[in-house]
Amino acid sequence: MDEQYTTERDGFGRLLADRQVWRQATTIPAAGELTARWLEGASQYQPGTFSPGIDAETEAIAPKLAALNRSGLFTKESQPGLRERGLAQRAYVTGFCLPESAGALLDLSARTELVTVGHAPGETSRASIPVTLLDAEIVTVLGSSEGPVEAEQLTDWSRETNESLALVLAESWYVEIFDPVWGRNDLLFDAVLGALAAG
Repeated sequence: MDEQYTTERDGFGRLLADRQVWRQATTIPAAGELTARWLEGASQYQPGTFSPGIDAETEAIAPKLAALNRSGLFTKESQPGLRERGLAQRAYVTGFCLPESAGALLDLSARTELVTVGHAPGETSRASIPVTLLDAEIVTVLGSSEGPVEAEQLTDWSRETNESLALVLAESWYVEIFDPVWGRNDLLFDAVLGALAAG
């Protein structure tokens, strides 16, 4: 690999050499490991994230997100719980997983205060659960399935990673777990990790 290739970046500043590793990731554990490396700053490419690194808000929860990715949940989105100057956030994490992990995460809704919304492979849903408010306006919602089940989504995932992983994600569960208490940030991530470890 020549020097130019190892330093070349795409239009979003992502390192193309790190993108090449995603061409080999064909399982949820492999995608989770690469995501954990990105969260830890060891990679500058993450599919579907159009910047080379994490944002400031994610820094505080990055170690826990890395652990979740190494425990069977290929995370897609997340945020910490916050309450400050007109901003209110519920802590949440979303991602792809195998049926066994989905079952363990759905069980969280039965035995904790947390809420898990599970989407079976191929399922399409359009719910709107507010998780971020800014000056009383809804900014972020959960409840919609995100699996790459449509041709356009499959093409996007194939382009960002590889065709094999896109097909695996199309056949995986997509879960959204959130803390219903606005601003709380000391429950969700440890509980999700515990459920994955026990499941």
